[in-house]
Amino acid sequence: MSVPTELNLHRQSRVLEVAYEDGERFTFPCEYLRVYSPSAEVAGHGPDQRVLQLGKEDVGIDRIEPVGNYAVCLHFDDGHNTGIYSWDYLRRLGEEQEQRWRDYLDELAAAGHVRKRPS
Repeated sequence: MSVPTELNLHRQSRVLEVAYEDGERFTFPCEYLRVYSPSAEVAGHGPDQRVLQLGKEDVGIDRIEPVGNYAVCLHFDDGHNTGIYSWDYLRRLGEEQEQRWRDYLDELAAAGHVRKRPS
């Protein structure tokens, strides 16, 4: 398990920074974390059941709640708070961020959704 040494929420820029002891550091837009929430509501109960999230460009995080020694629950300002982000899942989101972001943008385009610029 790859436990972060720092979690820094930048509310104004809507970014969560996660740092690890090995020097790895990831900068996550809140939108990215929201659309890849591990909750059943978003991820479904299998890889083919993921629900595309629309209109999350301006989403922010209100608070971060520890879950034991293995995860955090992110409370988003759109009311979503059922995803438990394990340390391993956060690391994987960082390592796969570039590809996952492209996939998300492709899915939005395929659905005919035009992203608005975050305010």
